[in-house]
Amino acid sequence: MAEAIELEQVDPYSVALEDIDVSRPQLMQSDTHWGYFERLRKEDPVHYCKDSLFGPYWSVTRFHDIMEIEKDPELFSSDPSITLADRVEDFATVSFIAMDPPKHDVQRKTVQGVVAPMNLAKLEGTIRSRAAAILDSLPVGETFNWVDLVSVELTTQMLATIFDFPFAERRKLTYWSDMATSGELAGGPTPEPVRRAALYECLEYFTRLRDERVQQPARPDLLSMLAHGEDTRNMPPMEFLGNLILLIVGGNDTTRNSISGGVLALNENPREYDKLRRDPSLIPNMVSEIIRYQTPLAYMRRTASRDVEFAGKQFKAGDKIAMWYVSGNRDPQAIDQPDRFLIDRPKARHHLSFGFGVHRCMGNRLAEMQLRVLWEEIMARFSNIEVVGPVERVQSSFVRGYAEMPVRVHPH
Repeated sequence: MAEAIELEQVDPYSVALEDIDVSRPQLMQSDTHWGYFERLRKEDPVHYCKDSLFGPYWSVTRFHDIMEIEKDPELFSSDPSITLADRVEDFATVSFIAMDPPKHDVQRKTVQGVVAPMNLAKLEGTIRSRAAAILDSLPVGETFNWVDLVSVELTTQMLATIFDFPFAERRKLTYWSDMATSGELAGGPTPEPVRRAALYECLEYFTRLRDERVQQPARPDLLSMLAHGEDTRNMPPMEFLGNLILLIVGGNDTTRNSISGGVLALNENPREYDKLRRDPSLIPNMVSEIIRYQTPLAYMRRTASRDVEFAGKQFKAGDKIAMWYVSGNRDPQAIDQPDRFLIDRPKARHHLSFGFGVHRCMGNRLAEMQLRVLWEEIMARFSNIEVVGPVERVQSSFVRGYAEMPVRVHPH
């Protein structure tokens, strides 16, 4: 069985096709998943894995097949979950990303205003001043962990701002985000009782804040929007928690891992770093390429709502389907030279990292803006951010993230 094979230690082409399980968290932690996805795209693009940590599931690995599934939310439902891990019934959170229309549309609309173009324009100055302060505080000439001092710090400050969360306690948001995505039931290292305790703490803290916001006039922050929204103000506790976690993880994990991933990609591709130094006007295009190349959330799950044939395979009602964005973003049938990191790539926004259709990432423009502003401020200060040791990736098949990235910064 696949369980007995340590896939990350063998040649992807030496394993029987039926034994390939790309949901093994160790594959992404060791960065050895690429060959398995390449093989599945070539030999079995809609692949059935009969035995995994998450039970049986289908892998959809080609760009255009993923798009087809994204276009049909009625047939390929987001309920009950967006990850392969099944809902634990005595601790079942729900959020609008794991709902189908019309309820999904109503709840999403309530909070979408926080990333409306007018609000983004107001946020840009805040992001720039914060990015500048973080970069100016870095210990020049010393080795430090880029993930903690820059990636986590910038995104956590931003998250505290859009929630209007107590700024001095902002690292709680990082902690809750990490707890939400690192549970052992989802293949992570965090024991389930520890995860639950952290998320109950999150619920309790935010419930207290929400009760305060209800008594105050409506403001343009996420929590105030949830507290005053006609369709969200009376959410049951676990639905409130589910939406909080969605917004915290969406606003934190994705951007922070793209910030780290961009530094690593430029270090691994020095010609592209030279290109950037010669022409910083490439930054907006580079940001899209970083988001594609990193693919901070590796997949999203859908559940077949009825029996259906898809790409010559038979899905049964209730079957789990993983749309592997990390594979679709490296599909040569959809993207030219997809394994190359090219900061001047034409049509760089042609990628799957934000999803597609009704569930397309609500904060995609905010994520792009944070990365663009950060890189503009980096290039104004440093000739090089040098990765000086091995990086440590997180144990997850859902979040493609980093825990440690030792760097040194070199000023102009």
